[in-house]
Amino acid sequence: MKVYCFGEKEKPVIFLFPGTCCHWKGNFEKVIEPLEEYFQVACVSYDGFDETEQTEFPTMTEETEKIEQYIKKEFGGHICAAYGCSLGGSFVGLLAARQNIHMDYGILGGSDLDQSGKISAKLMTKLMAPIFYPFLKKGEMKIPFMKKKMEKMMAEDDGYIKAFMDMIKTPDADMSHITKKSVENQFYSDLITPLPDQIDPPGTEIHILYALKMGEKYRARYQKHFKRPVLHELDLQHEELLAVYPDKWVKLITEICGG
Repeated sequence: MKVYCFGEKEKPVIFLFPGTCCHWKGNFEKVIEPLEEYFQVACVSYDGFDETEQTEFPTMTEETEKIEQYIKKEFGGHICAAYGCSLGGSFVGLLAARQNIHMDYGILGGSDLDQSGKISAKLMTKLMAPIFYPFLKKGEMKIPFMKKKMEKMMAEDDGYIKAFMDMIKTPDADMSHITKKSVENQFYSDLITPLPDQIDPPGTEIHILYALKMGEKYRARYQKHFKRPVLHELDLQHEELLAVYPDKWVKLITEICGG
């Protein structure tokens, strides 16, 4: 795991956690520079997904422990905020639940927080890995019906699908180092790692960018896992604010963190 830091060290620190199988740069390159006006920005590059390392993604718990150790060493165990894109929201939730470091604001970007038993998680991983892995490595969809579905979606796209795909596979990033095992480990571990209910760490505000087009069931899920979440209701799709409207995303994040 590596952490890429940008901006002045005197400013409050915000951590950015990428989504499922995402490269940190593609996920956040549109917002790093504008965030630097307000924060020192720390982008996490997970084990198995950083091109400068020969690693594989372990488990959500092991990666969380590494993140905690880094925050303790570099920032004295205290940061201003953490934003988790999609799967990254699971890391924000785990950090809040474990209380081994302190963050003033924990922000989830419409994360689904899906959880399941080991058998169903293995089945889901076996289904998703053959779709994601070739796309990450070569930008290809190997499964015929998925390829046709993607072509149809791209033909009808209003900008969201392309922007979302660019967050996953950065056009100028080398993704050849990613192993199938890293992809499988990240999918599987995220599904089976329990997130406690009614998380409420002292001195931490939990905010959720709730993309309403994901579905109403997620409201109940957020209120189940967090005792006092602040829901920012957006008439958008999953992570659409970050992918398509980065300036509006930056404005909302800075407002959440006190302007």
